[in-house]
Amino acid sequence: MRVFVTGGSGYIGSVLVPMLLEKGMEVTVYDNLMYGQSSSLFGNVYNDKFRFIKGDVRDFDKVVDCAKDHDIIIPLACLVGAPLCAESPSDAWAINTEHVIRLANLGKKIIIPTTNSGYGIGGEEMCDETSPLQPISIYGKSKVAAEKHLLDNNAGISFRLATVFGSSPRQRLDLLVNDFVVSAKRDRSLVLFEEHFRRNYIHVRDVCKAFMFAIENYDQMVGQAYNVGLTSANLTKRQLAEKVKEHLPQTVIISSEIGEDPDKRDYLVSNEKLEALGWSPDYTIDDGIREIIMAYDMIKASKDLYRNY
Repeated sequence: MRVFVTGGSGYIGSVLVPMLLEKGMEVTVYDNLMYGQSSSLFGNVYNDKFRFIKGDVRDFDKVVDCAKDHDIIIPLACLVGAPLCAESPSDAWAINTEHVIRLANLGKKIIIPTTNSGYGIGGEEMCDETSPLQPISIYGKSKVAAEKHLLDNNAGISFRLATVFGSSPRQRLDLLVNDFVVSAKRDRSLVLFEEHFRRNYIHVRDVCKAFMFAIENYDQMVGQAYNVGLTSANLTKRQLAEKVKEHLPQTVIISSEIGEDPDKRDYLVSNEKLEALGWSPDYTIDDGIREIIMAYDMIKASKDLYRNY
């Protein structure tokens, strides 16, 4: 089985690619290394089933040509987050939407990551896959548009990812759990704005487990969207901060009236649809917090390398 992964040297891809190779799959990673993460896949170059192509997914003809001989496509390349997409809307639409549509039109098996932020302000009811999508930012809108094309054409599987956390060869510290732990370690304090806003969370390795599950169960799952998150972790920012404080008791939590989430992410999410098929997460919020605490001394000197902006 041949798998084509765009953005495969990133936060999720650098965990997923070794899993695919361990299953004996041939894996081609297509990535422009825009964040300088040149070493995140070094551990795979010994494997003759691994191939790397340096390229930009905005070169639509090239990326389609490189993908066409593969069995499965996983387009991870993305401008992630509302601030980054707002800085460059045209690039956001090209990378988050158009390159995914071009690859979906090849007619191969395709599994795409989208985002819980498509639910926007979800209210008090649990958001499941039938809930209306009402994205606020360009980031959310561009990801929802890619999913719509996929599902309208029964062309693949969409994973609406919760906020991801945990350690990766291409680490990120701008994700909320990871950011809170680093801030608590460094500053011994957490300053919260919109502390009542809720969101769901998921470990990066459990995201990759979901992709592996989808490959194994593709025919059963195709044409549908699935929430991917921890059912036990529909937490407010305040609850997440208190959880970090359990591990780092010296942390002082400060409420602030200044600050705003540009995505307005405030929702409760149900993950029952995917769980009913037999997938389940292996890692808890506590596991992720412990990981980042352990890794802190390794990453603190170069922390600015681990942000997607």
